[in-house]
Amino acid sequence: MKPRKISFWGLFGQHNLGNECTLQAVRHNVQKYLPDAETICICTDPEDTSARHELPAFPIAERYVGARDPGKRHAQRNRLTRLFRKVLVRIPQEVLETIRAFKILKGTDMLLVPGTGFLTDAATGPLGWPYEIFKWSLMARLCGCKLFYLSVGAGPIDHGLSKWLIKSALSLADFRSYRDQSTKTYLEGIGFPAKDDRVYPDLAFNLPEALLPSDGERTKRRTVVGVGLMTYAAEMSGGKPGDGVYLDYLNKLSAFVTWLLVHGYDVKLLIGDVVYDRPVQQDFRELLNGRKPVEAEGRLIDEPIDSVEHLLSQLAGTDVVVATRFHNVVLALILDKPVISIGFHHKCVSLMEDMGLSRYCQDIRRLDAEKLIDQFRDLINRQDELRPLIRQKTNEFRQALDEQYSAIFGGGLPG
Repeated sequence: MKPRKISFWGLFGQHNLGNECTLQAVRHNVQKYLPDAETICICTDPEDTSARHELPAFPIAERYVGARDPGKRHAQRNRLTRLFRKVLVRIPQEVLETIRAFKILKGTDMLLVPGTGFLTDAATGPLGWPYEIFKWSLMARLCGCKLFYLSVGAGPIDHGLSKWLIKSALSLADFRSYRDQSTKTYLEGIGFPAKDDRVYPDLAFNLPEALLPSDGERTKRRTVVGVGLMTYAAEMSGGKPGDGVYLDYLNKLSAFVTWLLVHGYDVKLLIGDVVYDRPVQQDFRELLNGRKPVEAEGRLIDEPIDSVEHLLSQLAGTDVVVATRFHNVVLALILDKPVISIGFHHKCVSLMEDMGLSRYCQDIRRLDAEKLIDQFRDLINRQDELRPLIRQKTNEFRQALDEQYSAIFGGGLPG
């Protein structure tokens, strides 16, 4: 019997545009295969999700509602304050949250956990996202609904309790797939038996085609280079947070952008998270103002981006893209743009390898401006050759995701 009520679960509503396009993609495909199904979303900010997607939404936990950076919020409390909250606030609150979870999931046929890289304890520790996904996975099974993890990403997971919680949550699933081989390998490395699980591309590769803009009429003759910025969190790549890598990243990227402007290219600044990336936008502009050549006036484009649609429109107006955020790279590839990835996580390297573009990838911790210029020159020289290959790969990814949805919603799960 086909599911009548489907609940999406994820870190949605926080203005991370990669997460938002993931929700758009999975929702579109659910409507395509199950047009009569009722859908709701369980997320970090239900008010934003309801407004943005016109979808009934409920909070993962009340304490996250309105908190744009819950990991930082908890980290700033001292040890005594955290202990006090756990004993007098968190434990009673969890009882109420568990009852609420049962009520939300009551009558749900399927809980879908779509994409994104939430299988980590970076920033939140084990009692953040690892605990939440375990709790909701357990509640789903106790409520009798099917549990599906679709093209999810993982890592880093450092704490022993986090590993147990995440592995336990995954073990409860009726179906699991990962967005890249590196995630599957990572989970096997921490002791999860993922051998028989599937690998499917990132869900954003199956965005509805009606959402994708065309290049439109180009009025300028100069090449437009999209440069995607990111407020780098070192813990996401298994390192320690600090200003050193961030400042080095900004300096080297500004040297690269200065070179682009001097050599006659137009530059369009891009972001992928409306909250996190605005500070780096400001920092980068201030740093660049001291280097920008006079003749480059008017050739640095920095327009507001606050939705997936805005980001896609900005990407459509570029010729090539150099980006840090994972979904800036994904969306550029969907639009047939040759891309250089400044990677901060194993997912970035894995994606570029899968696309046959591994020569156009650098590690953010060892970013080399001269190498970036060389990679860019090579990319420009080969762009006409690369575009058909990118188009072929993205079509293959879309077909693979069609296979996954057809198997899940058509009743024939892959063996």
